[in-house]
Amino acid sequence: MSADLVEWRRLFHARPETAFTELWTSAAVAAELRRLGLRVRTGRDAIDLSGVPALPGRDELDAAFARARAWGAGEDDLAPARDGHTAVVADIEGEAPGPTVAVRVDIDALPLRESAAPEHVPARDGFASLAPGTMHACGHDGHIAVGLELARRLASGGIAGRVRLLFQPAEEGGRGARAMLDAGALAGVDRLYALHLGLGLPVGEVAAGTHGFFANAKVRAVFTGRQAHAAAAPEEGRNALLAAAQAAVALHALPRFASADTRVNVGVLRAGTAPNVVAGRAEMALELRASDGGACDELERRARLVLAAAGAGGEVAVDVERIGAATTAVCDPAAVRAVADAARSLAPVTAVHEDHRFGASDDATLLMRDVQARGGTATYAVVGASSPAPHHSPEFDIDEASLGIAADVLERAVRSAAGGGA
Repeated sequence: MSADLVEWRRLFHARPETAFTELWTSAAVAAELRRLGLRVRTGRDAIDLSGVPALPGRDELDAAFARARAWGAGEDDLAPARDGHTAVVADIEGEAPGPTVAVRVDIDALPLRESAAPEHVPARDGFASLAPGTMHACGHDGHIAVGLELARRLASGGIAGRVRLLFQPAEEGGRGARAMLDAGALAGVDRLYALHLGLGLPVGEVAAGTHGFFANAKVRAVFTGRQAHAAAAPEEGRNALLAAAQAAVALHALPRFASADTRVNVGVLRAGTAPNVVAGRAEMALELRASDGGACDELERRARLVLAAAGAGGEVAVDVERIGAATTAVCDPAAVRAVADAARSLAPVTAVHEDHRFGASDDATLLMRDVQARGGTATYAVVGASSPAPHHSPEFDIDEASLGIAADVLERAVRSAAGGGA
């Protein structure tokens, strides 16, 4: 395994950035890809934010820019991503005609405070998050390292056609993939590989395909009432906090479906300014998931009815907006076989599964469906990482031995698909 893999992973782990604020990350990725001599697209050439809801505000972007500068990124390197255009696309041209094979790499982190416990390896070994309240708690730091290692290997030649590397922001929340599609990042792609580290598998095990993707709708609801003195004139108020609280309870009581597996979670509720003031505003963020796209749409329709009813009961206005989405997808047998064959040829791999239950959502499904709709093939692979704690938790980590396995599997699968052998 290349020492760069671990070094890169730790470098990115210590510098986590959330959706559309991945300024330092995208600048570092683009600089390394250009150093390899690749054709690189950044900024508006790589991603179209015109249809993206709930983008970071100016203050948040300015803070991300200042932080990236403090971490050593130059102003010119950061300029393309300054307004949230943090995607990076790189093409590796083959030596003969052939298919275009794409690899998707997600780069964003989560708004989560990382564990400082001495048994947490990043804390123990000095590469824990330098951004308080932000953490790579889903393995995307490892994904970036694997993507850069793959670029280094493929840049040496020996492929036909073209390999396209898609470094995608904002997977968490389901907004980045659609924005890259809107910029034409997948134009001409014949095969797509997406990969995730962990997901319950131990190091040495590889799943060449996955099933059980949840369609997902992320929703934000803003409740607007009227502030008043809570004791002297409560009747003059219109309590946005109470309306939101009633909605939260009712949302979790939505009936489930016999035809689909469903999930509802109200993850954020902010309201009020003081205990003696009737809350005039509340903001809620929730997600709805279902194993079937139609069921997810129906669940969202019912959730909007609940939100409207809660507002009406308290004479509180409610504005509802979908702020992210993912869909379901099916892996193609040909792409699954390519990954499985690649994994079986590697000594460190102890078990190969052709299918693994995903049990969550990922907007890579939008990319998969786009490629498949044009006659191409796609799969979503998993490489075990022996994570000591669940994804999206403060104690999450990966066994770095997984990085070399992931890079080897992807390289062999890509070379096979691109006509470069193994």
